[in-house]
Amino acid sequence: MEKINLSKELSENSYPGRGIVAGRSANGKYAVTAYFIMGRSENSRNRVFVEDGEGIRTQAFDPSKMVDPSLIIYSPVRVLGNTTIVTNGDQTDTIYEGMDKNLTFEQSLRSREFEPDGPNYTPRISAVLQVENGKYSCAMSILKSNNGDPSQCNRYTFSYDDCIAGEGRFISTYMHDGNPLPSFEGEPRPVDIPD
Repeated sequence: MEKINLSKELSENSYPGRGIVAGRSANGKYAVTAYFIMGRSENSRNRVFVEDGEGIRTQAFDPSKMVDPSLIIYSPVRVLGNTTIVTNGDQTDTIYEGMDKNLTFEQSLRSREFEPDGPNYTPRISAVLQVENGKYSCAMSILKSNNGDPSQCNRYTFSYDDCIAGEGRFISTYMHDGNPLPSFEGEPRPVDIPD
């Protein structure tokens, strides 16, 4: 699969939603991850990232404008030992708690589905990055409705062992803007990761 230019991809896409990048620095020394959020509603746009221990969480920029915190206030990044968990929702906690009980990434997500925000049914995207004995691996997941049918959840996991220096993977919730919003399709896209 050909690498995409992430900057170009995002600048030409009016609404990718939320996105995760996971990879390895070009010099091979560092695991790299990035997470971004976009919002269309005032409630979704009224949030900022704040540090929370080794991770980050979202919080309302202006608490007086908060309408419904259920799908917008969460911890997108948490760290469990040598594992960094990055997601677009409160499934971060589900993965953290499951892996803390020795469940796998996939097992931890079995109790979760896409977000209940029909007609979009926003996919839940997640990544885990693990560094152990000098080796770095990552896995990404997307849980999404079956072509907009909320009675079925399609579950996809992509695992990348001993990640290549200078390369990462990118996944987002949506392909582009639309009504309803079209869910991300296919395997996470390869991208360049600089030092």
